[in-house]
Amino acid sequence: MRSRLPPILLRNLHSSLDVSSMAAAGFIFRTLSTHSLTAPSKLPSLPSLVSHCRSNLSYSTSSSSPLFGGLFGAHRCRDGDWILSRRLGGKVLASQRGYRKVRGRPSARKKDKRKELELDVRIGIEEQLPDDSEILDIAEMLRLNVPMAMKLAFDGLKDSDHKTRDSSVDNVGQFESVELSILLCNDEFIRELNKDWRNEDHATDVLSMSQHVPELKLPMLMLGDIIISVETAARQAEERGHTLLDEIRVLMVHGLLHLLGFDHELNEEAEAEMEEEEERLLKSLGWKGKGLIQSASSVESDETLLPKISDGRKKAGSLRFYKPKFSYIFCDMDGTLLNSKSQISATNAEALREASSRGVKVVIATGKTRPAAIALLKMVDLAGRDGIASEYSPGVFIQGLLVYGKQGREIHRRNLDPHVCKEAFDYSVEHNVPLIAFSENRCLTLFSHPLVDALHTIYHEPRAEVMGSVEDLLSSGDVQKVLFLDTAEGVSGRLRPYWSEAIKGGRASVVQAQPDMLEIVPAGTSKGSGVRMLLDHFGVGADEVMAIGDGENDVEMIELASLGVALSNGSEKTKAVADVIGVSNDEDGVADAIYRYAF
Repeated sequence: MRSRLPPILLRNLHSSLDVSSMAAAGFIFRTLSTHSLTAPSKLPSLPSLVSHCRSNLSYSTSSSSPLFGGLFGAHRCRDGDWILSRRLGGKVLASQRGYRKVRGRPSARKKDKRKELELDVRIGIEEQLPDDSEILDIAEMLRLNVPMAMKLAFDGLKDSDHKTRDSSVDNVGQFESVELSILLCNDEFIRELNKDWRNEDHATDVLSMSQHVPELKLPMLMLGDIIISVETAARQAEERGHTLLDEIRVLMVHGLLHLLGFDHELNEEAEAEMEEEEERLLKSLGWKGKGLIQSASSVESDETLLPKISDGRKKAGSLRFYKPKFSYIFCDMDGTLLNSKSQISATNAEALREASSRGVKVVIATGKTRPAAIALLKMVDLAGRDGIASEYSPGVFIQGLLVYGKQGREIHRRNLDPHVCKEAFDYSVEHNVPLIAFSENRCLTLFSHPLVDALHTIYHEPRAEVMGSVEDLLSSGDVQKVLFLDTAEGVSGRLRPYWSEAIKGGRASVVQAQPDMLEIVPAGTSKGSGVRMLLDHFGVGADEVMAIGDGENDVEMIELASLGVALSNGSEKTKAVADVIGVSNDEDGVADAIYRYAF
């Protein structure tokens, strides 16, 4: 049995939901089904329904791949997988990328001159769900994950030989955009939808609601909506031995394939085709869990092997199952944990808390001073004895020139040659280029400058002390490194060529973590050596380590780790040696890497 919403209703809903809540839209659909198609003016007003949705996370991403889309189903998988038809929408521009990459093989992407197809995705949380941090984190992860799954699913349909898929949508490239909505809700909400649309009075795990009507000839493909019950998903996650996020990803993929015309209820061939596509998507995306069809088959074949599930409801946030794959996560700060505003996002902060709560030791490995790292982590309540960084925790700072071990005690220090330091400051004064000396927990300079101030106000380094002369500066303490501040063009066109030549012969090395900064450090300096020293201090092997970074100063650290993750905003050198290239620092790349690979 197949059904779609009447075209007039679709047009009214599409125009009415431009900033509306998804849960509100769910009630709108049920109300509209009783109205005359010739009287759109009698539609219920939106404001009275908006209160049904607490959170609305929306964005849009683009794909230039040739795409093919599909229809929808109205079927059941095991004891609670029902497919229906309805629609929601939304839009804020954000590019996504996340894929595995062979170690040592540099990426080479050819530019596609064709117009990119926009993927508009909206994530909503139904009002009655508890205010639980895990649910909010999952919603944020879906904001990253859904477009990735859509792109992969669309590309898989190109020139495919699926015999049972409903292919009512061909040549998705003719559309300007594709719209999809995801709603996370509780059992009661999904039960009401299930009863209204399927005449089945019980909760289920996922409902897929297509809104595509070919006859409308719209410029956008309104793919439809996927509604997922977090409570049912939580019970199934416990039953299947994986996390709530894993189960919701499985359900999302299953619902997406139904919207693309796969229908496992038609016959055995259709079930096999959809099951194969589920497994392909999950494996290609690196997500845990079997496809929903295979999971249902496993349960039916041997239910005696499953743990008993309590009849009582469990809070979604209390379901933690996977043992961490790594004992340590070494994480860079600038360009990695910090976004382009030099801030730690709430999503990244929660991912660090999650890793720590599961027994993973998160260690900061950065070019920053320890006070700067502590100050930034303090802003998201991750500093102090029970946090990620404090004066009593291990860490790798100032590009590995200061390393702190157990109880925060210094185990390694290396200083810059004073002659190199003096030459750098003489150059700074002569060419009026701001230069900062890093001396343990202090920053020193010879003159004030807006860029020097920005190092404190934006990057949270200690406020620079202006010294009277180079001699005064050098006599005030050991200097571990110096940092030139300039434009990106000034660094690449003038500073780096000059200093690469000036320090030849092993006097020092140049390191670049940011396009507008150039560091001069002792020869042979690297975060990787600092990380290796700390692992030896702990008696831990590299096979227990995951590392996340972006800059060329992270190369050795990423090579050393069992799993090295380079964010997509990183340098080509770093991405070339990484095991995995994740999404960017502005797209919560650290959180994505932790949730995807650490557990």
